[in-house]
Amino acid sequence: QVQLVESGGELLQAGGSLRLSCAASGRTSSVYRMGWFRQAPGKEREFVASITRSAGNTWYADSVKGRFTISRDNTNNMLYLQMNGLKLEDAAVYYCAASTTIYFTENRAEWHYWGQGTQVTVSS
Repeated sequence: QVQLVESGGELLQAGGSLRLSCAASGRTSSVYRMGWFRQAPGKEREFVASITRSAGNTWYADSVKGRFTISRDNTNNMLYLQMNGLKLEDAAVYYCAASTTIYFTENRAEWHYWGQGTQVTVSS
């Protein structure tokens, strides 16, 4: 099992920046990739960004490309999401996720471990 705990969510104004963190513990050696998803009220949980643990290959949703950056610190089992130029539509609960699947997928069913989420609120 892998445990994931997110932190860093807060209320901020549009245009601001924020860094989310995710601490992983347990059998992290089984994880091939880690990522961030988000869920806004009344909407489905959607993929935001992903990174492979070893090579650091990254994927981003089109809606956040150029504004968000995903990174990891394998030594300390940490995952980060740097969010710049926040927009109102970025407001959501952000979830850290981990997958043992080798190929990239946005399919939530193939992300095996999830954190409890951290709230990001963006005001105008």
